[in-house]
Amino acid sequence: MTETENQEPETPPVIEETPDYKDKYLRLLAEGENARRRLQKEKQDMMRFCIDNILIDILNPIDLFENALRFAEQAGGAVKEWAMGFQMILGQFKEVLNSQGITPFISEGQMFDPSLHEVVETEETGNVPDGTILKEFVKGYRSGDRIIRPAKVKVAKKIIEEKQHVNSEEK
Repeated sequence: MTETENQEPETPPVIEETPDYKDKYLRLLAEGENARRRLQKEKQDMMRFCIDNILIDILNPIDLFENALRFAEQAGGAVKEWAMGFQMILGQFKEVLNSQGITPFISEGQMFDPSLHEVVETEETGNVPDGTILKEFVKGYRSGDRIIRPAKVKVAKKIIEEKQHVNSEEK
């Protein structure tokens, strides 16, 4: 036997599992899962945003339909029959909005909230508290908790002129 034959074959060194490698592996798995969830949520948010934008564009024609149908109720004969058909079409548009979670909110008689309303007119009055919405010109809509179109409203304002006029006469 030669010297090389007498030697035992070398065994590979044993790699011991260290907690450091296991911890790094688990962290990478968690990061991958978090990234997957984040991307999925971003995709859902983007889809919701796109759908909301399309539906916002549909709101103006719906408003026009509603206004036209209010006047059609006063008409007679064939116009009323046409109006009934258009009322059905309007109902279908509203169903589409509802199915997407878009609902109108009532503003008239409520207190003004800048996150919900856009003031297009004010009226001085002493009949209602300051900041009360007197009239709604254009309906506001929301999608869940998010306002997608603020209502355009007329808001009550305190009468100030009389007080200023009285004060100036006293001076």
